[in-house]
Amino acid sequence: MPSEHSLNVERKREKGDTHLRDKATIRRLMMYKGGKAVRNKQGKIIKPAVHQSWNKSGSRARIAPNQKWFGNTRTVTQSNLQKFQTELKNAVQDPTQVILKPTKLPVTLLSDKSTQPRAPVLNIQPYEETFGKNAKRKKPNIQMTDYESLVETASKRQESYNLEEDEMMESQIEKKNLEFKDERRDPLLKAGQSKRIYNELFKVIDSSDILLQVVDVRDPMGTRSSYLENYLKKEKPFKHLVIILNKCDLVPVAVTKAWVKILSKEYPTLSFRASTTNPFGKGDLIGLFRQFASLHKDKKQISIGIVGYPNVGKSSLINALKSKKVCEVAPIAGETKVWQYISLMKGIYLIDCPGVVHPQNESDTDIVLKNVVRIENIQAPESHIEELLKRVDESFVKKHYKLDEWEDATDFLEQLARRMGKLTKGGVPDTNSTSRMVLTDWLRGRLPYYVKPPQK
Repeated sequence: MPSEHSLNVERKREKGDTHLRDKATIRRLMMYKGGKAVRNKQGKIIKPAVHQSWNKSGSRARIAPNQKWFGNTRTVTQSNLQKFQTELKNAVQDPTQVILKPTKLPVTLLSDKSTQPRAPVLNIQPYEETFGKNAKRKKPNIQMTDYESLVETASKRQESYNLEEDEMMESQIEKKNLEFKDERRDPLLKAGQSKRIYNELFKVIDSSDILLQVVDVRDPMGTRSSYLENYLKKEKPFKHLVIILNKCDLVPVAVTKAWVKILSKEYPTLSFRASTTNPFGKGDLIGLFRQFASLHKDKKQISIGIVGYPNVGKSSLINALKSKKVCEVAPIAGETKVWQYISLMKGIYLIDCPGVVHPQNESDTDIVLKNVVRIENIQAPESHIEELLKRVDESFVKKHYKLDEWEDATDFLEQLARRMGKLTKGGVPDTNSTSRMVLTDWLRGRLPYYVKPPQK
């Protein structure tokens, strides 16, 4: 008669005994208990332990299905998957749409790899010529097979050596090096490219949910950072980027509309005029911030980083949004040294970033006219006036400085210096201080200038 122990698998069971342990539970408890196998005198296992049982070779076993296996599983048909892939691709490429919480979705697994181009490896060298008996390996072309042939070849070359030809070649190489040697660029022209500035930029990028790239509407493509945009697409695709065309009061309205239309094809673009008393575009920008806040309802607050070139009006934009001076501003480059955290309203914070310059193979004059360098630090300001006069309409220059005609940039500076009374000892025109004054008028918007948008 079997025992009535609770761990006995073969004990009697009646129809009403639903509280008794079943066989699976008893086996699991016996495994936890550490049941041992039964062995004979020779040490062979007669009866294995509960967790050591096995089936004979060729026998079929059935695994009991469990509903928990399918708890977090989702199925999708191939047509719906392809439809979702195309819609996701269009949403990623469309600047007017955003994808929420893409970090919690395996978006990278949804890309159709079959449509991606593969490297034409087999076109270069077929498989049959690379592996197998018919493999064609490239062997090194060794002219000398032993030491004696190496010595013989070296001695022949030494006999045929001509010293005069060698000296002529050296002199020609030296002349070429002297002719095409680039002049060392002034270290001051590398402002905004230091490691400290880049560290501040990456702090702002990491701390922000939305990034505002402020550009000068007079030259949007010149003050736009392709490096930043490519970095966000590659490393931070889940962060939103908005372009702000600042200083729209310095150009005609039609030019601002054209640039907004062009840049809106890539990123959301807004026009703005930074002023604490009479700003333009403030309501639209705050409305955009509230839309982003409603998209990120899972966060208590959102942070908006403001980045861009020096002197494009990043700190002035924050002061215009706050309607008071909370950030130091100046019409010179490099006023903001470190990033600043400003509370705009409940749940929305602004982060001011120092001006960052990304090298774009620009000339020294282009860097100076973008106000990357402070005017008082420029070594030869006269060399940049010629390009400035080409960019500004001649009629505006004549009206502003009350001059009639000039031959070149040097004649222009001399006439202006005599009219302004900027003379050195002996009545010589002071072109240095005059050119700095002209550059100051250029950078403060007194000389009207803008890049015309491309016609399409």
